[in-house]
Amino acid sequence: MRTVPTQTAAKLGAAAELFAENGVDQTKIEDIAAATGIPKATLYYYFTGKEEILAFLFRDVLDRVADEVDIAVQSDRPGAVRLAEVIRAQLRVMAEQPAVCRALVGELGRAGRIPEIAAMIHAAYYQPVQDLLAEGVADGSLRQVPDPGSVAMALFGAVTISALSYLVTDQPLDEERIGGAVITTLLDGLRPR
Repeated sequence: MRTVPTQTAAKLGAAAELFAENGVDQTKIEDIAAATGIPKATLYYYFTGKEEILAFLFRDVLDRVADEVDIAVQSDRPGAVRLAEVIRAQLRVMAEQPAVCRALVGELGRAGRIPEIAAMIHAAYYQPVQDLLAEGVADGSLRQVPDPGSVAMALFGAVTISALSYLVTDQPLDEERIGGAVITTLLDGLRPR
């Protein structure tokens, strides 16, 4: 895939809306061209097809999650506080990209077959959270868990499903409300006893 110019990438949010409403299989490249204002030839210049457009949108969201998670992880606060910030960061990105997240629900199987997406989730979220869990144990704000990798996956899943439960029903994603509930539930289970 060629590097997509910023102006073109900015217009692809309309494709996410189509994917969320109709699914990838029911969306034609002509529909994407009409909704985005990007000529069909230009779409084919940058993408091999609509599946690659979907993958591009997923990668964009994961890049944003990675950036936000990195900011949260890099602070000098205790591990538990930084973990709460990671959760809020993920929710914030999802709230900013509701159509892409709704498309993810309908295309979860397809997304799971894109190996680079799995690798990006690992690098953007699982690994930093695993490192953060260890740092939280070291600073006394979190307890030791037997399998940090599984805990990182569980956190990602809990936050993702909580957010998607709102987004698929077109309810606004209130980062503070959902974040507070998820953080209380998850972190109280991770605090030292």
